Amino acid sequence: MAERMSTPYYITTAISYPNGRPHIGHAYEAIAADAIARFQRSMGRDVRFQTGTDEHGLKMAQAARARDITPRALADEMASHFKEMDDLLNISYDRFIRTSEAEHYAASQALWKAMEANGDLYLDRYEGWYSVRDEAFYDEKELIAGDGEAKLSPQGTPVEWTVEESWFFRLSSYQERLLALYRDQPDFIRPESRRNEVMSFVSGGLSDLSISRTSFDWGVPVPGSPGHVMYVWVDALTNYLTGLGYPDGGETFDRYWPANLHLIGKDIVRFHAVYWPAFLMSAGIELPQQVFGHGFLLNRGEKMSKSVGNVVDPGAMAERYGVDQLRYFLLREVSFGQDGSYGHESIVNRCNAELANSFGNLAQRTLSMIFKNLDGELPALDRNEEDAALVRAVAAACLDETPRAFEQLAFSVGIEAWMKAVFACNQYVDAQAPWALRKSDPERMKTVLGTLFSVIRDLAIAILPIIPDSAAKLLDQMGIAADGRDFAAIEDQAWYDALRTSGYKVAQPVPLFPRLELEEAKPDVRRQPLPPELRRPRRPPAGSPGGCARGGRHDHAQYLDPRRRMGCGPRDSRARARCMGKRRHPSA
Repeated sequence: MAERMSTPYYITTAISYPNGRPHIGHAYEAIAADAIARFQRSMGRDVRFQTGTDEHGLKMAQAARARDITPRALADEMASHFKEMDDLLNISYDRFIRTSEAEHYAASQALWKAMEANGDLYLDRYEGWYSVRDEAFYDEKELIAGDGEAKLSPQGTPVEWTVEESWFFRLSSYQERLLALYRDQPDFIRPESRRNEVMSFVSGGLSDLSISRTSFDWGVPVPGSPGHVMYVWVDALTNYLTGLGYPDGGETFDRYWPANLHLIGKDIVRFHAVYWPAFLMSAGIELPQQVFGHGFLLNRGEKMSKSVGNVVDPGAMAERYGVDQLRYFLLREVSFGQDGSYGHESIVNRCNAELANSFGNLAQRTLSMIFKNLDGELPALDRNEEDAALVRAVAAACLDETPRAFEQLAFSVGIEAWMKAVFACNQYVDAQAPWALRKSDPERMKTVLGTLFSVIRDLAIAILPIIPDSAAKLLDQMGIAADGRDFAAIEDQAWYDALRTSGYKVAQPVPLFPRLELEEAKPDVRRQPLPPELRRPRRPPAGSPGGCARGGRHDHAQYLDPRRRMGCGPRDSRARARCMGKRRHPSA
């Protein structure tokens, strides 16, 4: 165990293609990778976390041309938006890489030369199907029929027939070595469904891969071949090496390569699980340990698309719900590796029920009672079996079930185990009723509150990778030092007494999770005004069937929400029922 914890851990996201602003799908991958990085740090590992932007290729050149700016100007602008997104979402990256950096050009050209030296590159003429949107070449057998005689890629994107001089990589020579890799290291590709897809693709036979372009010049120049720039995926994949100092090597490269995990979307698994290991084999570089292809994030069951108009800005969502609430929902709601759906109602309901009502309320009630009834002082503990049972249940979740699930990237499973422990704490509160013990048995009340304080601390540490800001704020309120917030600290049996005797006092707690509002949907319908002779009065007389018993001018819909009651009408139930019969005054 100690040997494992001393081992470095290198995790990367796919670098985002910045031909447009980031959407919630980009945020989903960044959040998941950040949760993994934070979890591994909490387990004591030396983590390096890299993300960034993939800035070359025909799509970028076309997008820049459409705006009458240079590709580099577009890359500078859009990369800043992706970095801002990461910073807003509290993504704890160590390196934000851009493929337009000079050192990345050097790394890509070094990899090219290594593959060339191995005899795996040759110059020829490419004739075949290319998808600009996917930045990918496809064999005829892979295409699907579109409208009319149109041909589409397997992802449903348009393809065009391309003819140009190109450098080729002898991918066909690596078929058996790749299949042996998948057989000998079954966890190289996860989840299992992605592994099966890749093995089927490779087993069907591999064609040599076109890896340079001459039809545009926005890319890494091919060394010794004027007019050629590298196929964007040769350039993009090399970023994982660039960020560690390749080709110069050195302490950082030696310490962190090979990568433990490339976390990517399921639509680019082929590039990472077929092309990338083949390139590395050719260059004589050790292979990464695992490629994990997560699913898509769907907007109410639909894949996000600019043409459909359902692309959502992650910054707007973070502002609306809160950064930690958004992080929690996405990792709690979606079974990682599969497609998942989200919507306003599901976010509000999940976060209110579990963060605000369950965990947040548990912490707020406990700290408030210690502050008010014990003058903020932590009590000595005289635990009975009920207290010990709660401590054991929380420890099982925080030291076994949750970290074991997080280690397997099963976030929703780990959070479910954590949530069950939260529920157990709330059941304990209801059963012990410390507010009643304050009068009937003050000494017992002290032990109950002290026990709750100790398990809330464990719960906060365990959920730190998911909601880092909120959990850290809670631990700050609880007087837990920054170096005592990892999983090893949960095992420490002496921390409570050390804190109690340190002179620490619980202050008036600050709520962690404000309740989110579930607004009524407003239909986007424009109605034509009625002629004056057909209009009804805007304010019906007091006591009229459509009016308010008090004749007040206000929105009856507000009365329907018990949190926003405005004293509509008299207090007897029949008058209130008459008032609630109409949601708004009749009007034009």
